[in-house]
Amino acid sequence: MLSGKQRSYLKKLGQSLRPIVFIGRDGLTENVMQEMDTCLLNRELIKVKLQEGCTLHPKETANEAADALGAEFVQAIGKRFVLYRRSEKEDLRERIVLPR
Repeated sequence: MLSGKQRSYLKKLGQSLRPIVFIGRDGLTENVMQEMDTCLLNRELIKVKLQEGCTLHPKETANEAADALGAEFVQAIGKRFVLYRRSEKEDLRERIVLPR
């Protein structure tokens, strides 16, 4: 569980991110979930965008994905949301250090 200070820090980092996973009209398919899992393993913090044809609600979709992936929901703005999960990967280029 993230503290308010940690969530604020991750929101700040998430502002400069570009979406790397896109969800289309098919919604949260197995392939989309696998892609988010891989991205979280390699980056820890990802931004996801719901495409125009998608009828899902961003906050609900983000919470559903976070629960399934063992990640933390950071924020949802418009049709985009940010997820965080600490990576178990040892050779990660840039590890996010959360404030206490």
